[in-house]
Amino acid sequence: HTAEMYADGEAEAVVGEALVGRRDAAFLVSKVYPWNAGRDSAIAACEASLERLGTDHLDLYLLHWPGDIPLEETLEAFERLREAGKIRRFGVSNFDVDEMDALHALPGGKASAVNQVLYHLGSRGIEHALLPWQRARGIPTMAYCPLAQAGQLRRELLTHPTLLEVASGLGITPTQLLLAWAIRPVAGSGGERRRDVIAIPKATGLEHVEQNARALEITLTDEALARLDEAFPAPGRKTPLDIV
Repeated sequence: HTAEMYADGEAEAVVGEALVGRRDAAFLVSKVYPWNAGRDSAIAACEASLERLGTDHLDLYLLHWPGDIPLEETLEAFERLREAGKIRRFGVSNFDVDEMDALHALPGGKASAVNQVLYHLGSRGIEHALLPWQRARGIPTMAYCPLAQAGQLRRELLTHPTLLEVASGLGITPTQLLLAWAIRPVAGSGGERRRDVIAIPKATGLEHVEQNARALEITLTDEALARLDEAFPAPGRKTPLDIV
């Protein structure tokens, strides 16, 4: 996961170097600046990203946040990129309910595969309106900063007594608990439980990646979830979308 914004494109170049010889083993995501998301400029931006990444296609291409260029233009560009095989899917990032409504009202808008937003235990605002809206329409949520940037976005998060006690009781680390919470399965309309949140934590080394991956194997008990809910309750009203 990268974006043309990160380090002015240098992050894409680093990702491209890491994927040499193993591109097919990765699901590659990048994002376009809102001011580059026009009918033609989005295509030029995507092609520049592909060149930096050293690949001929992206698995997912996202509009980084809502901007001034009409969404109709962005959707047209995304569809042209998909038809050309340069992207497999497209989606959006940092869209709240109003923006998602506007997106879905446009031709081709319902083809958007995902909405990437900030979501972690200490920032649960999307649970009030946005997450239910997306779940009702089968749209996955991609959660960025699921560890609150190692606790920097909410400084007491990783040292909160409840978090430490629950993690210790489950025999896992606090960061693994935060990840397991973010991707916890939820009950579907038929009663089955499934995951519909994709967490994208930062990792700085192989050991870090492996520790993060173990979150997929963690089952949180009802008691653990209840304790976390009590310590970090979801808001009872709509709140502004958190963005970093």
